[in-house]
Amino acid sequence: MKNMTLETLATVCGGTLYYGEEKAKREVEGVVLDSRLVEKDYLFLATKGERVDGHRFIPDVFEKGALAVVCEVLPEEPLGPCILVRDSFRALTDMAAFYRSNLNVKIVGITGSVGKTSTKEFIAGVLSQRFSVLKTSGNFNNEVGVPLTLLRIREEHEIAVVEMGINHFGEMQRLSRLVKPDVAVMTNIGMCHLENLEDRDGVLRAKSEIFEHMNPEGIVVVNGDDDKLCSIAKVHGKKPIRFGLKETDGLDYFTDDIENKGLLGSRFVICDKAGNRKEAEVPLPGVHMIYNALAATAVGKHFGMQEDEIVKGLKECRAVSGRSNIIVLPGATVIDDCYNANPTSMKAAIDLLTTAMTAKVAILGDMFELGEEENSLHREIGVYAAEKKIDLLLCVGALSRNMYEGAKEASEGVYYFATRDECMEALEELVPGGSSILVKASHGMAFDAIVKKLEDIFG
Repeated sequence: MKNMTLETLATVCGGTLYYGEEKAKREVEGVVLDSRLVEKDYLFLATKGERVDGHRFIPDVFEKGALAVVCEVLPEEPLGPCILVRDSFRALTDMAAFYRSNLNVKIVGITGSVGKTSTKEFIAGVLSQRFSVLKTSGNFNNEVGVPLTLLRIREEHEIAVVEMGINHFGEMQRLSRLVKPDVAVMTNIGMCHLENLEDRDGVLRAKSEIFEHMNPEGIVVVNGDDDKLCSIAKVHGKKPIRFGLKETDGLDYFTDDIENKGLLGSRFVICDKAGNRKEAEVPLPGVHMIYNALAATAVGKHFGMQEDEIVKGLKECRAVSGRSNIIVLPGATVIDDCYNANPTSMKAAIDLLTTAMTAKVAILGDMFELGEEENSLHREIGVYAAEKKIDLLLCVGALSRNMYEGAKEASEGVYYFATRDECMEALEELVPGGSSILVKASHGMAFDAIVKKLEDIFG
């Protein structure tokens, strides 16, 4: 990693280098927090977590070939070069900020309430048709994951696509100061993290902090169908590039002739305000995937890509596990959307389920961080599922009792389970073969276990 020598890193993070004077000018090859990911000449940051203290693994990482470690407590024996710091997490941020300042790569920063990860996948997939692209891995989108993502960028990368997630005021400002995006993409403003951000206006203010440290010569790309994002008139003196489903004043990119293929995805025509039209297709289901495709189109066009390249990238995009991932089993089809949930994404997932041509089953769980309105918002989802004529609705979790109450007044085939395990015990008896089954809840509900159970039953 260019300029990332041990002596430089010690200075950058305000630490002191011990046991490594002869290696002080060596550059590290990578930076990780997980000892299992250490490779030769990597730097390992020993952090104190709630469950595990990374300092325990210092001997192991040196045996695996680590060049050095960053630690808050020196090991009892001088096993190798150590940079002693007061706070390893702060050291991670300081190192990432220094590294970012030395990079020439263009960075696309993505934020929003719903769809950040799938939009990241679409944008990276499109840009990869022409450029060497690095993208956020997994759910590394917070104040630990973003620095680690930046530290994965290498000289061969021309563009990095970085997902940026928050749940408090001030977090996005700190992430933006690190990332310094050249392109800022905002997917939507929904009812999420209201426990800390109060309301949708608060969510908009918090997400808009991404503009504070972005490249002033860069561009902003927003969903023009979102009422809150439409209120953004200018950023750094320039109008945002806007996309939406149907042609309206102010949209730069929109669609025509949408053909919904159900769980197989969509065909549509991408249009721009200049009158250009291009047929496109995405293999992932749901109208929200078309929004992702339009965002990717706007970004691809900004970087000078041709329509054929963009369309090819869209067609090759695939789902990420836990995010509208369609699992076709011999005895059923599972919509694995269990990574996270809020009212906006929950309704979108229910809409997706309604496109199935088979019996429709929804296994829905608690949505967290909704603040004082959590009970009414869960009840609203139950009512919505009933209105959409879901054949079988399983509501799971303490908060989802409200979802159950909202649904049972308007629909039969509604069941309540206090715990995930109770629900799993009833799946084989309740869920008919040949169904299309939506599995969705906040990440803390660990509904991936339900997906695995369904795979065992119908696989």
